Amino acid sequence: MKVHQQSIIHFKSDLLAICVESVDELSINHSQFELLRNSLKSHLDIEYSYFLLNEGTNLICPDEHVSLDLQYRGIPTVLFENLFKKQILVEVPHFISEKEEFKDMTHMILLKGQNRNFSVLLIKESEKWKEFVESDFFEDTLMYLANIVQMLRKTNEVRLNENQYRKLYNMTDLFHSTMDINLILENVLNTIQENFPAFHVELILSNDQDRQTSIPIKQFDYLTERPSTIEAFVSGNITTEIVEELNYHLLNAPIKGRQAIYGILQVRAPISYVFSETQKNFIRMLAHASGNALENAKLYHQSHRLISDLQLINETSHRLNMNLDMNEMLKLLQKQLIKSFHPMELCFVFLENSTVKLTDASTDFFKTTEGSKYIDYVSNHFSKTHDSLFIADFNRLITKDVPYKSLMAIPMIVEQRIYGFSIVLHSEAYFFSFDSYKLMQSLIHHSSLAIANSMLRSQLQKMVDHDHLTKLYARSYLDNFVEKSLKTDDSGMFLLIDIDNFKRVNDSYGHHVGDEVLIQIGQLLHTIVGTRGVCARWGGEEMAVYVPNILDDESVRLAKNIVESIPKVTNPTVTTSAGLIVWHMDNRPDFQTIFLQADTALYYSKNNGKNQVYVYDEELEKSL
Repeated sequence: MKVHQQSIIHFKSDLLAICVESVDELSINHSQFELLRNSLKSHLDIEYSYFLLNEGTNLICPDEHVSLDLQYRGIPTVLFENLFKKQILVEVPHFISEKEEFKDMTHMILLKGQNRNFSVLLIKESEKWKEFVESDFFEDTLMYLANIVQMLRKTNEVRLNENQYRKLYNMTDLFHSTMDINLILENVLNTIQENFPAFHVELILSNDQDRQTSIPIKQFDYLTERPSTIEAFVSGNITTEIVEELNYHLLNAPIKGRQAIYGILQVRAPISYVFSETQKNFIRMLAHASGNALENAKLYHQSHRLISDLQLINETSHRLNMNLDMNEMLKLLQKQLIKSFHPMELCFVFLENSTVKLTDASTDFFKTTEGSKYIDYVSNHFSKTHDSLFIADFNRLITKDVPYKSLMAIPMIVEQRIYGFSIVLHSEAYFFSFDSYKLMQSLIHHSSLAIANSMLRSQLQKMVDHDHLTKLYARSYLDNFVEKSLKTDDSGMFLLIDIDNFKRVNDSYGHHVGDEVLIQIGQLLHTIVGTRGVCARWGGEEMAVYVPNILDDESVRLAKNIVESIPKVTNPTVTTSAGLIVWHMDNRPDFQTIFLQADTALYYSKNNGKNQVYVYDEELEKSL
């Protein structure tokens, strides 16, 4: 008995040493329970033993040699409640022995704690244990063991909480000193990963968050996320879900600031793992701290971005109001949109009488059949509403897969009328942020009036430069064109045309018929000359043609073709007389001379039978 008493004393001494070591131990692990098992083996010959620790509604086994199901989920405490009503030592019941790890266990011992908390010790009985059970020291030693186990659990819990909150404090302190979103997200992931090294951790952020981050994040998508994740995002509360088909236990903690919820911190554990309330509180506080930090950083960057956006809008508006022509304006806008939004494709489209006109400030993609689908879709949308388009994944709106998924389209509106729109595209879904969408709206809306004014100026200039009846250029436009050509081109021809006996047409058929004749001749001149030169109404029944960089013989053929074709296309038929002047770079005439010489040749043509063209030369002038 003395020897046995001495073993019990040594056993208790070991338990006390383990407890003291646990208090001094810096790391948190389950090695203390391994020491307890070794002590049982050493002093009571217990070859195999396991501790089942109370974790709320379950008893879990911290031994790393048992299954994850026993480590994480454990065994419901309700199964033990009736077993220990009358005694603290019972034989192992079937629901314990059926576990592979516990099949050799023979007895269970109740280790009572405070507040109705208890743990269970499983053992394989030994002869020395049988003697111990019959001894006077049994109940006292078990109570001692129960207190030690409870103390170890409390020490570990305190140390775990202390470690977690120290990390949380350090992280919060860092959050208050930085506006670096990358650093914030990185610390959130690292802190969670340190506390749950065996679990998969993911950050799921809402679509309006900044994309310029090197931290791997997932975009929140209502259409693909699990219901528990959506519930956490909407409600702002932690949710958990057992995902049987994928064999994991999911915990979703909302990343919540004072103004909004910015995403979800998601922890994916083995399906048998049970998150304790302490762990949930830690994850909740971590997510809340990161939400506040992310919100502060977001507001900080937002304020800087707003200042930058205002500067961009102000600069763009200022430059657009510098009397730029339409092409210069669109090129400037194109440059600003590329700089601000980094699209892969971009276009500006004008709507003219329900037809779509693609401008030169557009990428080549929109000239293709694939690109026209985007233009048709946007054009159809703006035919029904003035609302801008912000599409995160265009592929979901149509049945066929498309190369560019992100789309923003902003209408150009003046006086409640859409006269055009701009489109930007990117191949990656959710590429453009909502802030980018609002900035593009501001840019286009501030530019719309300037572009509309430029269009009006262009239309007004077109009216000034063209004769309203024949649609030929006006004489003032021709004068400027000829004056520039005399300075820069190598050669040129000037043909002055006068309709023969035009007064007779007006007197016989009326002025409206005379106008039709003028229109017919104007159309002919456009057909024959095309874009080679300029055709203008000189005044009354006189018209003029100027073609730069043309050979002498070609000039004569062109002039004769015009004079000979006019009687064929006019109704009533009329003839014309014409005077032609050609010049070369080695003998450039001045601006007034070229008109006087052509008029002289025309006068000679009129006085020598009409319906013909004469080329000016000095001999012709002498004959007058």
